[in-house]
Amino acid sequence: MVTLAPESPDDHHAINLLLDQAFGRDRSQKTSYRYRDGIDPIAGLSMTAHNGDRLVGSIRYWPIRIGADGHPGLLLGPLAVANHSQGTGVGAALVFSTLETATAAGHEIVLLVGDLPYYSRFGFVPAAPHGIYMPDENPDRLQLTALAPGALKGMAGPVRRWDARGETIAPAGGPIGQHPMSSALDA
Repeated sequence: MVTLAPESPDDHHAINLLLDQAFGRDRSQKTSYRYRDGIDPIAGLSMTAHNGDRLVGSIRYWPIRIGADGHPGLLLGPLAVANHSQGTGVGAALVFSTLETATAAGHEIVLLVGDLPYYSRFGFVPAAPHGIYMPDENPDRLQLTALAPGALKGMAGPVRRWDARGETIAPAGGPIGQHPMSSALDA
């Protein structure tokens, strides 16, 4: 039987092995990792799935700011499920459970970099039509879901890191204000 639980420090090694298996050891080179580097995942939203004592899934959330006004948001990812547990509903259980927890905690918007065909069932839609973009990221892969009515009203602009001191900072290796449509990097 699979059980969901908040991520604990004891899970970190197993989570890193799972993420390496799911995304490769070079996963930290992806643009979305710039928004996570040096920042702890949000406790209470970052969850694990275990089958007995074996880790079979993990989901993490990170604080971000959106647009010139620095509207708070969450960056979901990575979501990973062990190869032998894919297709069993573990990933869906992690996403549904954590989105429910995020909503109850008063969070208003969640962004992720991923495939719309998978994430649309959780209410995610492309972010670009809402004017929200992640510098240096393919705009077709940035998805969002609003957890509260009217959460997207007046929200547009770049996604920014939010560091542990509560300061909005540029992601390492990329400017904050550059729109992806004006950059050759997003070909």
